[in-house]
Amino acid sequence: MKLSIIIPVYNEEKTIEEILRRVRKEKIPGIEKEIIVIDDGSTDSTREKLKKTKSKDFKIIFQKKNGGKGSAVRIGIQEAKGEYIIIQDADLEYNPRLIKYLVKPILEKKAEVVYGTRLNRMPHPRGEERKNLFILHFFGNRFLSLIASILYGQWITDMETCYKLFPKKAMNGIKLNAKGFELEPEITAKLLKRGYKIKEISISVNPRGYDEGKKLNTIKDGLKALWFLFKYRFSD
Repeated sequence: MKLSIIIPVYNEEKTIEEILRRVRKEKIPGIEKEIIVIDDGSTDSTREKLKKTKSKDFKIIFQKKNGGKGSAVRIGIQEAKGEYIIIQDADLEYNPRLIKYLVKPILEKKAEVVYGTRLNRMPHPRGEERKNLFILHFFGNRFLSLIASILYGQWITDMETCYKLFPKKAMNGIKLNAKGFELEPEITAKLLKRGYKIKEISISVNPRGYDEGKKLNTIKDGLKALWFLFKYRFSD
């Protein structure tokens, strides 16, 4: 089976080389990897570091200006040649060594769509301010996942997870509209509306703070996600 690993990147000069090293290094039995990196108009040294990286292991696409994570992932999906697709953030929150666990139910033909759920435990980041922000994000995600479960008739715990593994054919005939982080509810909504069952695998992550470059705004992006969950329930 061929797996397309889509890596959207925007201003990740501190982590881009390490995430590429980890993804390239990871061996997944029974899987041929295709790595697609989309630089979404980075303004720091990310682009220079990508240009210096030469490998037959991955394809790099440079966007002239920043269009948002959703825009970058849409390009990656269009370029993907694999039967399956997974999204990998470039900020080291998600360790690529976990991908083999998400792929396992696919290879065993026990699932067609697999999400990595982070929400089986409370986050415990260091520092009171950071702890409060992560707890807000934790409960916000819990709430959004509950709404998604009610609206679409299937229980899921982590709609906002980056690790979404799905067949490329699931996107056939689907128009993805998201430009930013609203991509998460849009993909989930459209997979569920097509009748796909989502299997969740528990994963652990290394969450970073806003002082380290985290881009998701819990309140602003959470409200957008809520709106799009309702929108795509009743329209395309």
